[in-house]
Amino acid sequence: MEIKDVLRELRTNSGLSQDELAKKVFVTRQAVSRWENGETVPNTETLKLLSELFGVSINALLGAPQQRICQCCGMPLEDSIIGRNADGTPNPDYCQWCFADGTYTYSDMDTLIGVCVPHMVGQGFTEEQARAYMQQMLPQLDYWKRYEELSDNGEFDRFKQQLIDEINALGVEGMPAVESLNALVGRFVNLEYPLPGGMRAKFLDDNTTYLGTQLEPAFGGDRCFGVLANMDFILICTYEAQGDNPELVLYKKR
Repeated sequence: MEIKDVLRELRTNSGLSQDELAKKVFVTRQAVSRWENGETVPNTETLKLLSELFGVSINALLGAPQQRICQCCGMPLEDSIIGRNADGTPNPDYCQWCFADGTYTYSDMDTLIGVCVPHMVGQGFTEEQARAYMQQMLPQLDYWKRYEELSDNGEFDRFKQQLIDEINALGVEGMPAVESLNALVGRFVNLEYPLPGGMRAKFLDDNTTYLGTQLEPAFGGDRCFGVLANMDFILICTYEAQGDNPELVLYKKR
């Protein structure tokens, strides 16, 4: 698709008129019309505004999206899973699991490998092959090459440990101690919980990256504990396989 077609499709899918789009990116309606007719293209600063408005990369706006991979974990990147900078703009170099709100979520290569390997097993990899592949690939990615420059000197790890300590201090009956938390994107863990009175509710934002883990209960059975947290809250639930029949155990504001 050409840039004129991409812009027209994004605008119409968002329910915006040419005049409404123009106001959001500080240009005239005539300028938007010229873009969509292929007479002109937005300048660099306007492309940045359009990228933020529509939640897509500038490459996608230009009609020539490239096959990109996350420069932390190596996952193939699509616009729907790219990370966000602190100001909410898309960062086309990282996925939501590795980079959220301007923060890198992994500081240890072995930890990242431990998270990725189980997802690769059964998709053409044995555990040994997956681990060897990750060990070879990760050092070639930009984040790990520039780790000393990009890292936060352990600040995020200290925050995770603080969360772990707070969660364990809650003493939830039957739940083993939390030892680690991983990045989890909201739409994959945003379960709908039954509430008194027959209503059901979700507590997460599909587009936000949280910290969480799954734990086998100390007393056995077919239900798991799910733990999710961020700067604002701690949520603990139980559920069956594939997240079926979730029940909210605890929701605590921090």
